[in-house]
Amino acid sequence: MLAHLRLYQLISPSLPIGAFTYSQGLEWAVEAGWVKDQASLQQWLEGVLHLSVARLELPVLIRLRHAMDNEDVTSILHWSRYLYASRETSELRAEERQRGKALGVLLPSLGIEITPDIQPAIDITQLAGMALASHHWRIPIEDLCTGYLWSWLENSVMAGVKLVPLGQTSGQRVLLDLSEQLPELVELSLSITDEHVAGSTPALAIASARHETQYTRLFRS
Repeated sequence: MLAHLRLYQLISPSLPIGAFTYSQGLEWAVEAGWVKDQASLQQWLEGVLHLSVARLELPVLIRLRHAMDNEDVTSILHWSRYLYASRETSELRAEERQRGKALGVLLPSLGIEITPDIQPAIDITQLAGMALASHHWRIPIEDLCTGYLWSWLENSVMAGVKLVPLGQTSGQRVLLDLSEQLPELVELSLSITDEHVAGSTPALAIASARHETQYTRLFRS
């Protein structure tokens, strides 16, 4: 029970790492008319979930957690750098650094030590910090993955509700429909081998790159 409570704390929108300030290209997708209603928002998020989050981020998170459990510093640094290198735009890389550093500041105040050898990993991706925290709090890997997916989905839906804009009920319908796919995506991420850890979301990369020079913005990425 305590591990689950700590998981809720780790994925909460109130966690002070600024998750709510990022749209990951969604803001420009709305500006361009790619996302304009509930159906197109759901289609956009479903594509990112299946083609990036479940095939890149979750497998990296799983490997980072195993590396934390085994005190394998080499793997921790490798997979953190791998994820960072997989971010296609300056905004997406900046988001990784900013969220990672924010989590790195927070964790010691919650009683979680960050040793100097893994500090470089914490500094470039929040997934390293999440892996460390979940190791410290003994959160089961499957629960960690499900929680991460939910957190990503909730933040993305709320960004879409603000940007399109949509009513809160429409956002809840998107959450309801897409959350049904999360158990399947966790199973998929657990089965992916090292050589297949990769994402493929060219539209998101284009949207993120265009967002860097978007005239008016609500979100940092």
